[in-house]
Amino acid sequence: MKGWIRYLVLGVALIFFLFPVVWIVLTSFKTPGEFLAHPPKWIPHQPNLTHYFAVAQLGGYAALRNTLIVSSLTTLISIAFGTPCAYSLARFRIGGRNLAFWFLSHRMLPPITVAFPVFLLFRSLGWIDTYQALVLTHLTFTLPYVIWMMRSFFMDVPMEIEESAQIDGCSYWQTFTRIALPLSAPGLVATAVFCFIFSWCELLFGLVLSRTAVVPLSVQLPRYFGQQMVFWGEIGALSTLSMLPIFALTLFTQRFLVRGLTLGAVKQ
Repeated sequence: MKGWIRYLVLGVALIFFLFPVVWIVLTSFKTPGEFLAHPPKWIPHQPNLTHYFAVAQLGGYAALRNTLIVSSLTTLISIAFGTPCAYSLARFRIGGRNLAFWFLSHRMLPPITVAFPVFLLFRSLGWIDTYQALVLTHLTFTLPYVIWMMRSFFMDVPMEIEESAQIDGCSYWQTFTRIALPLSAPGLVATAVFCFIFSWCELLFGLVLSRTAVVPLSVQLPRYFGQQMVFWGEIGALSTLSMLPIFALTLFTQRFLVRGLTLGAVKQ
């Protein structure tokens, strides 16, 4: 493809995908009269932060805090339990290839198939509208992802390095923590970022398991579309706030993400 055609295609794609983001950010600074103006007002005449203050009264910052807590706990637990499991699958061939594919099949499982059995179980335990309910359900799709991805990264570490460490006196645990884990650090970071994003964007379990105390962003945001009125400014403000952590996270870890995106697709 010629150079100018490539830049043209990239430019059109960039405008297409960035337009909703730019529009929602600009909406958060508009006055109520500018939301539905015709012709549309692209740039706010008098930008203000009114909607960002109003979001606090509508539970937006509480939802942001809840999502941050749930996503962080889900990511930490997934990495803590999934990484040693992935190492055992990669190095000791526990369960052969079938066990690894069984974990992967859990990642592909439609959430609706487990949402309502889990709801009945958590209701009997009194866990509806709690952090532990959301974290445990998010683990059903993040933990298999960690196991599958980290298994691929550990299989990339040369066996000779680990064998040399064991000849020098390292135990299996020391080989894992001092050799395999540091060498797989880029993969670990990429996997953790994807887990955080998956948990951050999850909707179904939040709808089923949250009520008023622990409401995530994905459930709180649609509540601004009322039957009598729509809080366009607050929707823009909360949407902008919800994007900031993901943008910051991907910006600081982008060099790890490319490897994380491609490695699982070519390894078995």
